[in-house]
Amino acid sequence: MKILTGDIGGTNTRLAVFDTETGQLQPSSLTVFRSNNCSSLDEVVAHYLSRHGGVCKYACLGVAGPIKDRRCKTTNLPWQVSAADIEHGLRLTKVWLLNDLEAMAWGIPALADDALHTLQEGSPDAQGNQCIIAAGTGLGEAGAIKWDSEHYRPFATEGGHSDFAPRNALEFALFEHLAQRFGHVSWERLVSGPGLVEIYQFLLKHHQHTEPLYLDFDDPAATIAEAALEDSCPISVEALDLFISFYGAETGNLALKHQATGGVFIGGGIAPKILSKLQDGRFLQAFHDKGRMEPLLQRMPVKVILDNKVALYGPGRYAMAQL
Repeated sequence: MKILTGDIGGTNTRLAVFDTETGQLQPSSLTVFRSNNCSSLDEVVAHYLSRHGGVCKYACLGVAGPIKDRRCKTTNLPWQVSAADIEHGLRLTKVWLLNDLEAMAWGIPALADDALHTLQEGSPDAQGNQCIIAAGTGLGEAGAIKWDSEHYRPFATEGGHSDFAPRNALEFALFEHLAQRFGHVSWERLVSGPGLVEIYQFLLKHHQHTEPLYLDFDDPAATIAEAALEDSCPISVEALDLFISFYGAETGNLALKHQATGGVFIGGGIAPKILSKLQDGRFLQAFHDKGRMEPLLQRMPVKVILDNKVALYGPGRYAMAQL
Protein backbone atom coordinates (compact mmCIF):
# COMPACT_ATOMS: atom_id res chain seq x y z
CA MET A 1 0.00 0.00 0.00
CA LYS A 2 1.26 3.46 -0.91
CA ILE A 3 0.50 6.51 1.23
CA LEU A 4 0.95 10.10 0.12
CA THR A 5 2.39 12.19 2.95
CA GLY A 6 2.83 15.93 3.10
CA ASP A 7 4.48 18.65 5.14
CA ILE A 8 2.65 21.87 4.30
CA GLY A 9 4.37 24.99 5.62
CA GLY A 10 4.23 28.70 5.00
CA THR A 11 7.33 28.62 2.78
CA ASN A 12 7.50 25.11 1.32
CA THR A 13 5.11 22.24 0.67
CA ARG A 14 6.86 18.87 0.61
CA LEU A 15 5.19 15.72 -0.65
CA ALA A 16 6.44 12.14 -0.71
CA VAL A 17 5.17 8.57 -1.06
CA PHE A 18 5.63 5.83 1.54
CA ASP A 19 5.22 2.16 0.62
CA THR A 20 3.92 0.38 3.73
CA GLU A 21 4.81 -3.06 2.40
CA THR A 22 8.51 -2.49 3.01
CA GLY A 23 7.84 -2.06 6.74
CA GLN A 24 10.18 0.94 6.87
CA LEU A 25 9.38 4.62 6.59
CA GLN A 26 11.51 5.69 3.66
CA PRO A 27 10.05 8.39 1.41
CA SER A 28 10.25 8.14 -2.36
CA SER A 29 9.68 10.83 -4.98
CA LEU A 30 10.18 13.60 -2.42
CA THR A 31 9.25 16.87 -4.12
CA VAL A 32 9.39 20.40 -2.74
CA PHE A 33 7.04 23.14 -3.95
CA ARG A 34 7.18 26.84 -3.07
CA SER A 35 3.89 27.32 -1.27
CA ASN A 36 3.39 30.93 -2.35
CA ASN A 37 3.63 29.88 -6.01
CA CYS A 38 0.51 27.72 -5.71
CA SER A 39 -3.12 28.80 -5.36
CA SER A 40 -4.23 25.85 -3.21
CA LEU A 41 -3.09 22.60 -1.64
CA ASP A 42 -5.51 20.72 -3.91
CA GLU A 43 -3.57 22.07 -6.92
CA VAL A 44 -0.22 20.93 -5.48
CA VAL A 45 -1.46 17.45 -4.57
CA ALA A 46 -3.12 16.96 -7.97
CA HIS A 47 0.07 17.98 -9.77
CA TYR A 48 2.19 15.69 -7.61
CA LEU A 49 -0.09 12.65 -7.96
CA SER A 50 -0.21 13.05 -11.72
CA ARG A 51 3.56 12.56 -11.75
CA HIS A 52 4.43 10.41 -8.77
CA GLY A 53 1.29 9.18 -7.04
CA GLY A 54 0.89 5.88 -8.81
CA VAL A 55 -1.72 3.87 -6.96
CA CYS A 56 -1.93 6.09 -3.86
CA LYS A 57 -5.42 5.83 -2.36
CA TYR A 58 -4.57 7.28 1.03
CA ALA A 59 -3.01 10.59 2.04
CA CYS A 60 -1.99 12.13 5.36
CA LEU A 61 -0.95 15.77 5.34
CA GLY A 62 0.60 17.86 8.10
CA VAL A 63 -0.68 21.42 7.74
CA ALA A 64 0.53 24.56 9.53
CA GLY A 65 -2.67 25.68 11.23
CA PRO A 66 -5.49 24.49 13.48
CA ILE A 67 -7.57 21.55 12.20
CA LYS A 68 -11.33 21.42 12.80
CA ASP A 69 -13.87 19.12 11.13
CA ARG A 70 -11.20 17.92 8.70
CA ARG A 71 -10.62 21.50 7.55
CA CYS A 72 -7.82 24.02 8.04
CA LYS A 73 -7.31 27.67 7.22
CA THR A 74 -3.54 27.84 7.03
CA THR A 75 -1.96 30.42 9.32
CA ASN A 76 0.74 31.83 7.04
CA LEU A 77 -0.83 31.04 3.65
CA PRO A 78 -4.16 32.12 2.08
CA TRP A 79 -5.32 28.50 1.74
CA GLN A 80 -8.51 26.78 2.79
CA VAL A 81 -7.76 23.06 3.06
CA SER A 82 -10.50 20.42 3.15
CA ALA A 83 -9.74 16.72 3.49
CA ALA A 84 -13.16 15.88 2.03
CA ASP A 85 -12.60 18.11 -1.02
CA ILE A 86 -9.21 16.49 -1.71
CA GLU A 87 -10.75 13.03 -1.35
CA HIS A 88 -13.58 13.87 -3.75
CA GLY A 89 -11.54 15.87 -6.26
CA LEU A 90 -8.71 13.33 -6.55
CA ARG A 91 -10.75 10.17 -5.90
CA LEU A 92 -8.77 9.14 -2.86
CA THR A 93 -10.16 6.63 -0.37
CA LYS A 94 -9.15 8.59 2.73
CA VAL A 95 -7.34 11.82 3.52
CA TRP A 96 -6.24 12.73 7.04
CA LEU A 97 -5.20 16.24 8.10
CA LEU A 98 -2.87 16.78 11.03
CA ASN A 99 -1.49 19.95 12.53
CA ASP A 100 2.11 20.19 11.29
CA LEU A 101 3.66 19.96 14.78
CA GLU A 102 1.37 17.11 15.75
CA ALA A 103 2.61 15.37 12.58
CA MET A 104 6.20 16.07 13.57
CA ALA A 105 5.57 14.56 17.02
CA TRP A 106 4.25 11.41 15.35
CA GLY A 107 7.53 11.23 13.42
CA ILE A 108 9.92 11.39 16.38
CA PRO A 109 9.90 7.60 17.08
CA ALA A 110 11.03 6.99 13.48
CA LEU A 111 14.21 9.05 13.90
CA ALA A 112 17.61 7.39 14.00
CA ASP A 113 19.94 8.23 16.90
CA ASP A 114 22.18 10.34 14.66
CA ALA A 115 19.16 12.43 13.61
CA LEU A 116 19.08 14.02 17.08
CA HIS A 117 21.63 16.35 18.65
CA THR A 118 21.54 16.51 22.44
CA LEU A 119 21.69 19.95 24.04
CA GLN A 120 20.96 18.59 27.52
CA GLU A 121 21.16 14.97 28.61
CA GLY A 122 18.63 15.33 31.41
CA SER A 123 17.95 12.47 33.81
CA PRO A 124 19.27 9.06 32.74
CA ASP A 125 15.90 7.49 33.58
CA ALA A 126 13.84 10.24 31.93
CA GLN A 127 10.26 9.28 31.19
CA GLY A 128 6.89 10.99 30.98
CA ASN A 129 5.26 13.44 28.60
CA GLN A 130 7.13 15.02 25.69
CA CYS A 131 6.83 18.29 23.81
CA ILE A 132 8.10 19.69 20.54
CA ILE A 133 8.67 23.24 19.33
CA ALA A 134 9.70 24.33 15.84
CA ALA A 135 10.58 27.77 14.51
CA GLY A 136 10.43 28.33 10.76
CA THR A 137 8.09 30.61 8.83
CA GLY A 138 6.00 30.50 12.01
CA LEU A 139 6.30 28.93 15.45
CA GLY A 140 4.70 25.55 16.01
CA GLU A 141 4.23 23.73 19.30
CA ALA A 142 2.78 20.35 20.22
CA GLY A 143 2.79 17.80 23.00
CA ALA A 144 2.76 14.03 23.38
CA ILE A 145 1.11 12.29 26.33
CA LYS A 146 2.81 9.18 27.68
CA TRP A 147 0.02 6.75 26.82
CA ASP A 148 1.50 3.56 28.28
CA SER A 149 4.96 2.10 28.90
CA GLU A 150 5.85 2.21 25.19
CA HIS A 151 3.60 4.62 23.33
CA TYR A 152 2.94 8.35 23.10
CA ARG A 153 -0.20 10.11 21.88
CA PRO A 154 0.70 13.39 20.14
CA PHE A 155 -1.69 16.31 20.26
CA ALA A 156 -1.76 19.71 18.57
CA THR A 157 -1.61 23.15 20.14
CA GLU A 158 -1.45 26.71 18.86
CA GLY A 159 0.87 27.78 21.68
CA GLY A 160 3.11 29.78 19.35
CA HIS A 161 0.36 32.40 19.22
CA SER A 162 0.24 32.91 22.99
CA ASP A 163 1.37 36.24 24.48
CA PHE A 164 5.04 37.17 24.35
CA ALA A 165 6.42 38.08 27.81
CA PRO A 166 9.24 40.67 27.92
CA ARG A 167 11.76 40.22 30.74
CA ASN A 168 13.78 43.46 30.84
CA ALA A 169 13.79 47.07 29.60
CA LEU A 170 15.14 46.27 26.13
CA GLU A 171 12.54 43.57 25.63
CA PHE A 172 9.76 45.90 26.83
CA ALA A 173 10.90 48.41 24.21
CA LEU A 174 10.81 45.63 21.60
CA PHE A 175 7.33 44.63 22.78
CA GLU A 176 6.06 48.22 22.43
CA HIS A 177 7.64 48.48 18.97
CA LEU A 178 5.82 45.32 17.82
CA ALA A 179 2.56 46.21 19.56
CA GLN A 180 2.41 49.45 17.57
CA ARG A 181 2.75 47.42 14.37
CA PHE A 182 0.67 44.33 15.07
CA GLY A 183 -1.46 44.96 18.16
CA HIS A 184 -1.18 41.50 19.67
CA VAL A 185 2.43 40.34 20.13
CA SER A 186 2.78 36.56 20.13
CA TRP A 187 5.87 34.42 20.57
CA GLU A 188 5.67 33.67 16.84
CA ARG A 189 6.28 37.36 16.13
CA LEU A 190 9.79 36.84 17.57
CA VAL A 191 10.65 33.14 17.42
CA SER A 192 10.42 32.56 13.66
CA GLY A 193 12.27 33.57 10.51
CA PRO A 194 10.21 36.77 10.17
CA GLY A 195 10.69 37.26 13.93
CA LEU A 196 14.48 37.39 13.57
CA VAL A 197 14.03 40.09 10.93
CA GLU A 198 11.72 42.05 13.26
CA ILE A 199 14.31 41.85 16.06
CA TYR A 200 17.07 43.03 13.72
CA GLN A 201 15.03 45.97 12.43
CA PHE A 202 14.08 46.99 15.97
CA LEU A 203 17.73 46.95 17.06
CA LEU A 204 18.72 49.11 14.09
CA LYS A 205 16.22 51.71 15.24
CA HIS A 206 16.99 51.28 18.94
CA HIS A 207 20.75 51.78 18.43
CA GLN A 208 20.21 54.45 15.77
CA HIS A 209 22.33 52.41 13.40
CA THR A 210 22.65 54.08 10.00
CA GLU A 211 24.26 51.28 7.96
CA PRO A 212 21.88 48.34 7.83
CA LEU A 213 22.99 45.00 6.47
CA TYR A 214 21.93 44.30 2.89
CA LEU A 215 19.12 41.74 3.23
CA ASP A 216 18.35 39.09 0.65
CA PHE A 217 14.80 39.86 -0.47
CA ASP A 218 13.89 36.16 -0.68
CA ASP A 219 15.30 35.19 2.73
CA PRO A 220 16.31 38.15 4.91
CA ALA A 221 16.43 36.00 8.05
CA ALA A 222 19.12 33.80 6.48
CA THR A 223 21.21 36.90 5.69
CA ILE A 224 21.02 38.07 9.31
CA ALA A 225 21.81 34.63 10.71
CA GLU A 226 24.79 34.15 8.39
CA ALA A 227 26.20 37.56 9.29
CA ALA A 228 25.80 36.73 12.99
CA LEU A 229 27.47 33.32 12.65
CA GLU A 230 30.34 34.94 10.75
CA ASP A 231 30.54 37.73 13.37
CA SER A 232 30.53 40.28 10.55
CA CYS A 233 27.69 42.52 11.77
CA PRO A 234 27.27 43.51 15.46
CA ILE A 235 23.54 44.20 15.07
CA SER A 236 23.04 40.76 13.51
CA VAL A 237 24.96 39.14 16.35
CA GLU A 238 22.79 40.89 18.93
CA ALA A 239 19.63 40.01 17.00
CA LEU A 240 20.49 36.31 16.82
CA ASP A 241 21.49 36.25 20.50
CA LEU A 242 18.10 37.76 21.44
CA PHE A 243 16.33 35.33 19.13
CA ILE A 244 18.04 32.35 20.77
CA SER A 245 17.24 33.64 24.24
CA PHE A 246 13.57 34.01 23.27
CA TYR A 247 13.61 30.53 21.72
CA GLY A 248 15.01 29.06 24.94
CA ALA A 249 12.56 30.96 27.14
CA GLU A 250 9.49 29.84 25.20
CA THR A 251 10.78 26.27 24.97
CA GLY A 252 11.04 26.30 28.77
CA ASN A 253 7.49 27.65 29.01
CA LEU A 254 6.25 24.84 26.78
CA ALA A 255 8.20 22.21 28.69
CA LEU A 256 6.69 23.35 32.00
CA LYS A 257 3.14 23.44 30.66
CA HIS A 258 3.45 19.87 29.40
CA GLN A 259 5.72 18.72 32.26
CA ALA A 260 7.83 17.20 29.50
CA THR A 261 10.04 14.99 31.66
CA GLY A 262 10.21 12.48 28.80
CA GLY A 263 11.96 14.89 26.46
CA VAL A 264 11.88 18.28 24.78
CA PHE A 265 12.44 18.31 21.02
CA ILE A 266 13.39 21.28 18.83
CA GLY A 267 12.38 20.90 15.20
CA GLY A 268 11.95 23.21 12.24
CA GLY A 269 14.31 24.49 9.62
CA ILE A 270 16.11 27.14 11.67
CA ALA A 271 17.58 25.14 14.56
CA PRO A 272 20.00 22.92 12.58
CA LYS A 273 21.35 26.00 10.75
CA ILE A 274 22.24 27.79 13.99
CA LEU A 275 23.23 24.73 15.99
CA SER A 276 26.58 26.18 17.03
CA LYS A 277 24.79 29.14 18.64
CA LEU A 278 22.22 26.91 20.33
CA GLN A 279 25.15 25.14 22.00
CA ASP A 280 26.83 28.27 23.43
CA GLY A 281 24.76 28.26 26.63
CA ARG A 282 22.35 31.12 25.90
CA PHE A 283 19.47 28.84 24.88
CA LEU A 284 19.71 26.60 27.95
CA GLN A 285 20.19 29.57 30.27
CA ALA A 286 16.85 31.00 29.13
CA PHE A 287 15.27 27.52 29.13
CA HIS A 288 16.26 26.99 32.79
CA ASP A 289 15.42 30.49 34.02
CA LYS A 290 12.08 29.62 35.63
CA GLY A 291 12.75 30.30 39.31
CA ARG A 292 11.84 27.38 41.54
CA MET A 293 11.18 25.12 38.54
CA GLU A 294 14.79 25.22 37.31
CA PRO A 295 15.68 21.79 38.83
CA LEU A 296 12.72 20.22 37.01
CA LEU A 297 13.84 21.69 33.69
CA GLN A 298 17.40 20.51 34.25
CA ARG A 299 16.11 16.92 34.43
CA MET A 300 14.46 17.10 30.99
CA PRO A 301 16.39 15.81 27.94
CA VAL A 302 16.57 18.53 25.28
CA LYS A 303 17.33 17.49 21.70
CA VAL A 304 17.51 19.19 18.30
CA ILE A 305 16.01 17.28 15.37
CA LEU A 306 18.48 17.23 12.47
CA ASP A 307 16.44 15.13 9.99
CA ASN A 308 14.05 17.46 8.16
CA LYS A 309 12.00 14.48 6.94
CA VAL A 310 10.53 13.99 10.43
CA ALA A 311 7.45 15.95 9.33
CA LEU A 312 6.94 13.36 6.55
CA TYR A 313 7.62 10.31 8.72
CA GLY A 314 4.90 11.47 11.11
CA PRO A 315 1.99 11.47 8.66
CA GLY A 316 3.19 8.11 7.39
CA ARG A 317 3.18 6.64 10.89
CA TYR A 318 -0.22 8.19 11.67
CA ALA A 319 -1.81 6.78 8.50
CA MET A 320 -0.36 3.34 9.16
CA ALA A 321 -1.80 3.44 12.69
CA GLN A 322 -5.26 4.29 11.35
CA LEU A 323 -5.11 1.54 8.73
